[in-house]
Amino acid sequence: MADTPFQQESGEIYHVDTRKALADHFFANRELGFHHAPFEREIAFYESVRSGNLETVKTLFTPLGGEGFGKLCPDPLQNLKYHLVVSIAMITRFCINGGMQPEDAYSLSDIFIQQTDACRTADEIHALHFNMTVEFTKRMRQIQSGRQYSRTTLQMLDYISDHLHERIYIEDIAAALSKSVPYLSRLFAKDLGTTISEYITRKKIETAAQMIQFSDYTALEISSFLGFSSQSYFIKQFKKHIGITPKEYRDRFYSVSWMNYDLKNRG
Repeated sequence: MADTPFQQESGEIYHVDTRKALADHFFANRELGFHHAPFEREIAFYESVRSGNLETVKTLFTPLGGEGFGKLCPDPLQNLKYHLVVSIAMITRFCINGGMQPEDAYSLSDIFIQQTDACRTADEIHALHFNMTVEFTKRMRQIQSGRQYSRTTLQMLDYISDHLHERIYIEDIAAALSKSVPYLSRLFAKDLGTTISEYITRKKIETAAQMIQFSDYTALEISSFLGFSSQSYFIKQFKKHIGITPKEYRDRFYSVSWMNYDLKNRG
């Protein structure tokens, strides 16, 4: 059917010609050379939030209103608000699927949507978008780990996430938190069951795998971007954690459907 009926409270029925509206929309997009963001990358971003992988979330994070975002409203500010509400709704449902209590997720969603409505500038919306994403991801990190970390451990995890693209030294973390290296090392091992350096390497490799699958960066560029001492060391660590080289990983997973990839890895 070309028309979609809508009945008003008065009882009068209006018809919207959806077929014509879609044709006009597609034509306008072709004229402007507009294409929506790749589905695989979008899903990978929401999956990273759901899994609590803050490092990958920050790597895949895309500001609202840039390339690949549709035009939902002629008013630029309102357009950003609409996109933010959509993002909040998507993240909320992915997090519920990942184990967050629905009441908690919907309450967070309500709060962020109310804050969206109160935004008066594009900068406020962009800041809220980032803060909302990080807040949901941090909560999912706790849920996925199945335990409550100490405040100091959370501070260490946040420091690592914020500096993942640099060479991270335990001494720098200790200085930032005003704690001793031995104390932080013992606490981290107790809470996460691994050393700080091993955790950092693992998170760098997880992020590298996402970049290989969803970007055109070379292994050398990714190695440099994530602060590895050399490309050879990066390849060695990638193979140790993933089981194959970065090239083999790209050959196997780059540009494949996320759904196929997801089914393969979930068995």
